Amino acid sequence: AATEVELKEKKHRVEDALSAARAGVEEGMVPGGEITLINAIKALDTVKAEGDEKTGVNILRRALEEPFLQLVRNAGQDGSVVLADVRRKQIDTKSPSWGYEVISGQIVDLPKAGIIDPVKVVRSAVENGASIAAMILTTEALITDLPEKEKAPAMPPGGGMDY
Repeated sequence: AATEVELKEKKHRVEDALSAARAGVEEGMVPGGEITLINAIKALDTVKAEGDEKTGVNILRRALEEPFLQLVRNAGQDGSVVLADVRRKQIDTKSPSWGYEVISGQIVDLPKAGIIDPVKVVRSAVENGASIAAMILTTEALITDLPEKEKAPAMPPGGGMDY
């Protein structure tokens, strides 16, 4: 590394890779690119629910889709269109490992392309998200910071009086 900042960046990347490898050894790996969350939605199709529970299942369904949709939007594409294309490819190939490769903009077999996530990371994200959502739903009050209004900047010097 040419600078200390680059050295720290490389060190953090190595630490992240090592943590991911350890998590993968612990619980296994799944296709990355948020496609595992999309594939998990199929399990919700078997849930028989009515009323508030059905609403909760639908919220969970949308919450599981959102990381994939945001990833695709960040790549400058329409998330719902790409998701439909991915689902079509998964049906055609009878394989749930197909997903969207952001850099190339192509639908690829994610594990073959080297795009994988540790199960532990995906599972923890879902568990923590559900835990926070449950806490918010069962709490009678919620405290947040109100955004402060930005004051107008001071007038720049001018009129020959800027010395």
